[in-house]
Amino acid sequence: MTIQEAVSILMLSPFYFKMSPADRKILVQEYCEFFNKIAMQQNESDSNKD
Repeated sequence: MTIQEAVSILMLSPFYFKMSPADRKILVQEYCEFFNKIAMQQNESDSNKD
């Protein structure tokens, strides 16, 4: 997931705009890391089914 994709998703929450820019940056980074970790686990799981 790219930073732009994460921001567009997170902007759907009204809480995103109540955060400071520094907190938003941390949130976006953590969101991307978590999403990519889950995506990799899913890919590994899918490849083990073959």
